[in-house]
Order: sequence, then structure tokens, then C-alpha cells
Amino acid sequence: MTAPFSAQRYRVAVLGATGAVGREMLAVLDAMRFPAEDVVALASTRSVGEEVEFGNRTLTVRAAEPSAFEGIDIVLASAGSAVSKLLLPEAARRGCFCIDNSSAFRMDPAVPLIVPEVNPAALANHNGIVANPNCSTIQMVVAIKPLHDAARIRRIVVSTYQAVSGAGKKGMDELSNQSIALFNQTPFDVAVHHARIAFNVIPHIGAFDADGYTEEETKLIHETRKIMGDSQIQVCPTAVRVPVFSGHSESIVLEFERDLSPEAAREILEMSPGVVVVDDPKAKKYPMPMDVAERDEVFVGRIRRDSSVAHGLAMWVVADNLRKGAATNAVQIALLAVKNGWVHGADGRARAQAQA
Repeated sequence: MTAPFSAQRYRVAVLGATGAVGREMLAVLDAMRFPAEDVVALASTRSVGEEVEFGNRTLTVRAAEPSAFEGIDIVLASAGSAVSKLLLPEAARRGCFCIDNSSAFRMDPAVPLIVPEVNPAALANHNGIVANPNCSTIQMVVAIKPLHDAARIRRIVVSTYQAVSGAGKKGMDELSNQSIALFNQTPFDVAVHHARIAFNVIPHIGAFDADGYTEEETKLIHETRKIMGDSQIQVCPTAVRVPVFSGHSESIVLEFERDLSPEAAREILEMSPGVVVVDDPKAKKYPMPMDVAERDEVFVGRIRRDSSVAHGLAMWVVADNLRKGAATNAVQIALLAVKNGWVHGADGRARAQAQA
């Protein structure tokens, strides 16, 4: 039998530990008191020897190579698609349960795409690799799935206002450096974003396809359908980069099959896991990025009727993209797998060694 959850301990590797999301994964593992026997920080060879924080400990970064996964139970990966495609199959072959934050496996039909509040049962079909959805998709589906269950969504029109941390540390540094340069009237570089990001908004995240949609926008279409388990949902997205350091915001307009009042939607969301309703416009209370920093929930406000369609609602959704949009969701997937006994942990390794 599987040992009780509280008695199990797991060896965890964070792949891409020196990046913004990797560091956040380490912070969330510690904050959630994940039952880790050991935590290993992995990154590219150029980062070997660097130090990263894990609670009150300091971890020295090791090289990300196949042999580094020997004896590891769980891998949390945020090192980019190319690295994930190269290394995670190697980790899975060594018995690791891998949770990947890149886009490498998201649309692979054999790989579950998981948001624990939305489709936890899909995790049972994993083959060693599980995909973490895109940050903007995660916060949207957490907010709309309970409403979909109540009245079935036919169409989504979503505009995202995405923080520069979505482009990593370099994205945040560029906003900071450009802002300082503009105040001081000195030259600055444009390297990370497609135009100046300081005091500007850029409707361009990822490459454009033949239909005029960007990669970030097509993720919202296809990932939403896969996670929600409904290929008939129509999604029209626009993804915009804004000069905010952390926290993605979304304006979401939903068309339902049947009527759902704002009052009913508000009541449903107030009872939904992972959702916080902040919706009192008269008192100037609504979600904003500065208020949700380092929070793990998805915040919803401005819930109102869309009078342009028969059964429509509009809402405003905000979340910390490095937390729930990436690191928190990954750790929640790991906890879900642990709770269901899909990861062997220290006891499983001990039994395997005894049998050997």
C-alpha cells in the first residue's frame, strides 16, 4: 500500500532554477511545505555553481543533463521548449514524474494539460510527463470553468494585459532600464520586446501566423479547448504586453447557451476553488496586479451583463503570472499526483532497492 501522504518524502529537481519561474517554483515549494526529502537545482552549464534560495537554504546549481535525474522523483521544469524536449523524456525514462512549464508538450494528445481546479481527473492518464498551461490560459480557465459548468460557454472574447515578467528577468530589466532612461533623457535599447515597452503597450506577443494571430493568442484558443474538454468553444483572443512588472490582467466576455445572471455568476465564483471575487465598483474595489502579487488565487471582478448578446457576461480577471500562472500551478499538480499515489517517493525507492 501507498504510505500516507504526510509520511511520504520526495526528491525534487527544479530544471531552469536560475530563471524567474524556476526561482518562483523553489519559493512555492517552500511556502506550500511540499514534502520534499531533497531539492536539486538544475540549469545550463553556464549557470553551474550559481546559488539559488530555497527557504532558509542555499542550493548550488548543478548541470542539467540526463544523469542528473537519477534518483529524482519529481521534476519541475521551466527551461524552454528545446531543453524540455531534450531532457524530460530522459527524466521520464528514469522514473521521474515531470511537470513542464514550456509549450513543448501542451498540445500532445498523449500529455495531460492540467489546471488542478479545472481538470484534475485528466492527470490520471499521464505517461511520466504533464504539461503546465500558458500563464494567461491558466487564470482564464480557473475563472470561467465553474460558469461553463453552470450554463455552457459558446464563445469567449478575451483581451490580455500581460506583465513583462512573462518575458522573464530580461523583460523586467528592459522595462526598468527604459523607464530610467526616459526620465533621464538618455539612450536605451529595445531588445526583448518588439518596441519600447516603457509607457507603452504592445499588441504583439510571439510570432504572427497566417491568420494574423500571435503564438500567445493561439495558445489561448487551443489550450482552453483541451483543458475544458470542449472543442466547440469559440475563442477570439488579443494578447497585449503592458508596462507592468508582475501580474496579468484579462478582459473576458462570455456568451453562454442559457442565461446566467451576474448575481448567479458571482455566487458561483465565490464558492469556486482558487477564485477570489473582488467586485464592488462603487467602492472602487476590483482586482489589480499590484494587489495580487505573490498570491496564488485568481481574482475576479467587474462581473456584468454583456447586453450585445442574448446570454452574455463580461468580467475582469487578474492573477500573479509567476505564481498561479506558472510556479503555483506546477506545484499544485505535483501535490495532486502525490495525493493520488502517482509518485513513488522515498518508500517506493526503498522497496525497489530491497527487491533488487
